[in-house]
Amino acid sequence: MDRDAFQRWLDDYVGAWRTYDAEAIRTLFGERAEYRYHPWDEPVAGRDAIVESWLGDQDEPGSWDANYEPWAIDGDRAVATGISRYFGPDGETVEREYHNVFLCRFDEDGRCAEFTELFLRRSD
Repeated sequence: MDRDAFQRWLDDYVGAWRTYDAEAIRTLFGERAEYRYHPWDEPVAGRDAIVESWLGDQDEPGSWDANYEPWAIDGDRAVATGISRYFGPDGETVEREYHNVFLCRFDEDGRCAEFTELFLRRSD
């Protein structure tokens, strides 16, 4: 994994989130991938289960925006940081903002094999 490949993966992750296209989600993860929404969670295990999980809890189109960038890469392990914002009914007012950290490990095909999300909600 290198910086450019990881950035493409992150951009594809956001794209899959925007569309909730099952094939776009499936392409991101290896067959036996593990996905944790929080570090202490039992993982959602397997690509099909990850797709089902994403499709079962969707954000409304246009209700959010996100941007993530590589922070560190070491072989097959990569860390990203970024911001996710959720908007009010007007589509512009930020109601919630999160600082995100993604801990990822990739397989030999460049698909994510392990994904753990950490986030902090901004408090004003």
